[in-house]
Amino acid sequence: MQFAFTKDAAGMTLAVRNLAAALAAIVVLAWSLSGSAAAEPGFSFDATPGKLPKTIVPVHYAIELTPDLQNLSLAGVEVVDIEVREAAARLVLNAVNTTFGAVTVDDDAQRAEVVLDATAETATLSFPQPLAAGPHRLRISFTARINRFGSGLFFVDYPTENGTKRMLSSKLEPADARRIFPCWDEPAFKASFALTVTVPRTHLAVGNMPVTREEPVAPDLKQVSFAPTPKMSTYLFVLTVGELERLTAEADGVTIGVVTTAGKRDKGRFALDNAVKLLAWFNDYFGIKYPLPKLDLIAVPGGFSGAMENWGGITFFESRLLFDPSVNAETARRGIFAILAHEMAHQWFGDLVTMAWWDDLWLNEGFASWMQVKAAEHFYPQWQTWLNGYGQKQFALALDARRTSHPIQQPVADASEAMAAFDGITYNKGQALIRMLENYLGEQAFRDGIRAYMAAHAFSNSTTADLWQALESAAGKPVTGIAASFTGQDGVPLIIAETRCDGDKQRMTLRQDRFVIAPARSEGTVWAPRAWSIPVAFGPPDATAARPADVLLLEGSTEVAAGSCGEAVKVNLGDIGYYRTEYGPRSRGALLSALARMAPADRLNVVADSWALVQAGRSEPQVWLELIGQIRSDDHRAVWDQVIGALTRLDRLARQRAERAALQNYARAKLRPVLDRLGWDGNGSGDNDDALLRSSLISALGEFGDGDTVIEARRRFAGFLQDPQSLPGALRDPVVHLVGINADRATYDALLGLARRTTVTTERLRYYYAAASARDPALARETLALTLTDELPSTLVGGLINAVASSGEQPDLAWEFVQRNFDALAARQGPQFRDAFIANFMTNFSDDAHAAELARFAPAQATSGGRVMMARALETIAISADLKTRALPAIDTWIKAHGGARP
Repeated sequence: MQFAFTKDAAGMTLAVRNLAAALAAIVVLAWSLSGSAAAEPGFSFDATPGKLPKTIVPVHYAIELTPDLQNLSLAGVEVVDIEVREAAARLVLNAVNTTFGAVTVDDDAQRAEVVLDATAETATLSFPQPLAAGPHRLRISFTARINRFGSGLFFVDYPTENGTKRMLSSKLEPADARRIFPCWDEPAFKASFALTVTVPRTHLAVGNMPVTREEPVAPDLKQVSFAPTPKMSTYLFVLTVGELERLTAEADGVTIGVVTTAGKRDKGRFALDNAVKLLAWFNDYFGIKYPLPKLDLIAVPGGFSGAMENWGGITFFESRLLFDPSVNAETARRGIFAILAHEMAHQWFGDLVTMAWWDDLWLNEGFASWMQVKAAEHFYPQWQTWLNGYGQKQFALALDARRTSHPIQQPVADASEAMAAFDGITYNKGQALIRMLENYLGEQAFRDGIRAYMAAHAFSNSTTADLWQALESAAGKPVTGIAASFTGQDGVPLIIAETRCDGDKQRMTLRQDRFVIAPARSEGTVWAPRAWSIPVAFGPPDATAARPADVLLLEGSTEVAAGSCGEAVKVNLGDIGYYRTEYGPRSRGALLSALARMAPADRLNVVADSWALVQAGRSEPQVWLELIGQIRSDDHRAVWDQVIGALTRLDRLARQRAERAALQNYARAKLRPVLDRLGWDGNGSGDNDDALLRSSLISALGEFGDGDTVIEARRRFAGFLQDPQSLPGALRDPVVHLVGINADRATYDALLGLARRTTVTTERLRYYYAAASARDPALARETLALTLTDELPSTLVGGLINAVASSGEQPDLAWEFVQRNFDALAARQGPQFRDAFIANFMTNFSDDAHAAELARFAPAQATSGGRVMMARALETIAISADLKTRALPAIDTWIKAHGGARP
């Protein structure tokens, strides 16, 4: 529930403030009273939300599929063992773009009439006589489609040394198993699956389980059967078919394999070696051994851009899994490890134990996101993954401060809304909350709770309440009240900290508020009050074991002892808490004098919160500018990345504005000394933070128009064309990017030539994206035209259109192209182009006129999930417009008052 009031008189303002304070007190009381797991029910199949009736449930699917790779059709027969829980003559399951043949039950005892509902994506099977309660066997023959977009079963055409090849793979989350075979396509309807597939003899077929039988059935075809799976949700089914090869290793009785297209398996060695280590570590952490006999890591050179945690057969976009030292930067191993650890964690959190419905999606994604960092900190502590991955929490904090945010646990009505839930709140806020809870409960108690939760819900489903109950029992501390104040409501806590002297001692007041980022036009609206139970760590900026941080559970406000009078006190020590901090004048002054003594995580936290306060209108831009003026050129990569990110955003907002020249001049003066310190060529292995910071600096300086950087990038690219080994992998992305944005006709053609000749997915991405970044409008039009051809895998189309709009600085050109060709693009790209791409693309703009165009664009509003995405985009545009209008003139004035720029 939200309360909104307009400030139309001073008396009304006071009344609203008093009401808001009263409501906040009520909220605190409500959360404290709900501090038991009973406040929310645990998993119950019958009480789980969903669209399908629960009167008839599947127990086991035996599926036979025969894909036709040329005609892109999929013939199938399935026999489903079902349990009729109460007598019924009608059975409802899911199906999309499926033609039904004969549908019978119990060895042709009855034949069903089938009625399809394309909007609901269901098929209703009606039988002449009701099916009695008890077990039955359903047989369905059907024909489905093989898609060109990455949903359901899809094809990928990819280049090889011997011409273009075609393979098949699948991606079913959240609700696309129904595109392959008719099924109960909701996560609570768990069943086992036995798959048989007929494929060309030259092809390798990979499923969830090991192959049990393979035999020829025609001169050029074979039939492959797989062992039955354990009980699992439909979205975890996988099938990949093609001219593939496999690299394997054994670990704890499990065969782990990396599956690639022919000739690439050796590039999977890094992933395979780390999967072996991760499997043993996860087995120990979760207290339950991985229950399947094999785990394949499948590299797919198209279809989708991320990875999917199918049980026993994880699929990855090829460049996210394979490492090739001849084309990759050494630091690419970090990204490969992160996504590998994330997807392998899902084999427990998501696959073994699955959220009951999509309203608890965070149980899958938030935990996998947290575990990927925990694993990295264990195996590669030198990467400092929590520190360098600070942007994940910052992204969540930015989204969560908006009116269009949502609770981590949110109602989800259908598949389109489920897709919209795969966002920075679900992943990143979920990750941050789990880290904060583990820190509060203690690592051992937290793990004990996770082990108990896994044991209780293995091969079944769960809700958030089940997790809180397990953690409370293990830790002996209240968990639900704290956690629910973050999962059950949206919003970001703001802790306002101020000190006062009491003789030679110091006291600090800590007070909760709600941190909000809203456009100026919403001023006068009172946001709904929020209250949280927040574990707060505070103490001297250079806290040590001898003088550790204090920790309290903040509800409302409090006053605490804070050292000696005038001493600096840092709130959110270690940057583990999910909240913003605003310091009063005395606190801030003392803190800034201690900035250099802080650990990098704390210095980064101060800088990030300062920038956030500017975005929220709670601080003036010059305060942030003065702060970053204190950052030394040898500061940590994460601190400089935060500065680069903020300057880049301001630069994009300044397009076609008078302030841009001075802003870019300031940015160059600020960043150039950092690059000069690092130099263009590093030492050592190349897998270090200096290499990553160097890459960021080169890209940023080039985008800010630093002539020397652009000239050097062109020189090195020219040398690369003559001798590819002359350009180190760590420099290829930034050099090629700068060459791309400044490309003339000859350079553009050279980039496209490189993209077309290579068979390596990483290189194809690099060169196509560089070409799409060209700022020459004629070249941008050529890139846009490419997205309607078969030259590009569907995976790249949306990204290249966005690259034209953002890096190429041609947003209107790209928007006109999308509107003119929307039907053709949507047909090739699938439902997500309609529901998500358009809204996300329009955030390239920051003006009312384009917001109005988005609001009028009917296709983006075709589904409830699409309308959610559009509302978020409209708010993003409004916030950008407000920041542009409010901050850029103030920044321009400050820069000019300080001599134009100050390094």
